[in-house]
Amino acid sequence: RKSYTADFKRSVVTYAKENGNRAAGRKFSINEKSVHEWRKEEAEIEKLNPHKRAHPGKKAKWPNLEKNLVKWVLAQRESQHAVSTVAIKLKVRLMAMEMKIDDFRRGSGNRLYKFNLSVRERTSVGQWLPDEWEKKMDDFKDFVHKEINQLGLKPNVVINMDEVPMSFDIPATQSVAATGVKIVGVAITGHERTCFTVILACMEGGEKLKPMVIFKRVMMPREKLPAGISMVCNKKGWMNTEVMKTWTDSCFRARKGRFFKPKSLLLFDALVTHKLPIQVLPINAMEARIAVIPGGLTCKLQPLDVAVNYPFKCFIHEEWDNWMTNREHTFTPAG
Repeated sequence: RKSYTADFKRSVVTYAKENGNRAAGRKFSINEKSVHEWRKEEAEIEKLNPHKRAHPGKKAKWPNLEKNLVKWVLAQRESQHAVSTVAIKLKVRLMAMEMKIDDFRRGSGNRLYKFNLSVRERTSVGQWLPDEWEKKMDDFKDFVHKEINQLGLKPNVVINMDEVPMSFDIPATQSVAATGVKIVGVAITGHERTCFTVILACMEGGEKLKPMVIFKRVMMPREKLPAGISMVCNKKGWMNTEVMKTWTDSCFRARKGRFFKPKSLLLFDALVTHKLPIQVLPINAMEARIAVIPGGLTCKLQPLDVAVNYPFKCFIHEEWDNWMTNREHTFTPAG
């Protein structure tokens, strides 16, 4: 919505008298209907202060109805309930009936812009924290520090592991383009819904364990893959008992310094697969203690989740964008 000064409206009316309403609308970039209305209100516009906004809007016919409606909208939002424009129209009709307003018209009362209300996009919400999460967080920190002190652990034997979901296509949601272009397309390989999982692990001292990639397929790919990673396949492309066992043998057991069999501490989230006895026993056999992060607190206590996973995804996105822009692409035998 736009508002105009009385001086601007006088200029439009003067030009419209000489050249017509349509020509005035084109010249001043306004609606022809507005020009027509301003010409009818010319006498009133002449009396107004040239620098003031002339007739910014009509006064509310039912001010109490509008105030009650706004109170209802704010009360709904305090409870985080979605309020649509359709719901507002239905509610204002019901309020009008309760207030016995006989001459109420459909659509009346929908002037919410005057009350600093507008239609907004829903804000994405992160992980919900459990009840008494601060106490649980402090208890977990105390447990970890106690384990480190009792076992005399050094930073290179305190290890954190986490799974990171990834996609083969990571197109940007925004792109620079010529002004006025209506369609802004971004090239992809057609595999934006094809996902895989990367298992990352790092030590408190900053060293990294060998990463593992879980592909969502039955057979191992025939293509030659880079050295320095471990790779497995399953139908879901996610962590299960077999993948956890493979990670323990090929990544955790093969980590740097493992030859001297030092005592260690492994931190991971409360995924069921992580906590099964069939997984815990082999880890304990390697002189490693386990600390399971309480459910719902990975965003607070998982070092990888807090400080590593996001920059890792950013680097992958940068590599993908560079590959799409500057490389020659060929298809695998499976397309």
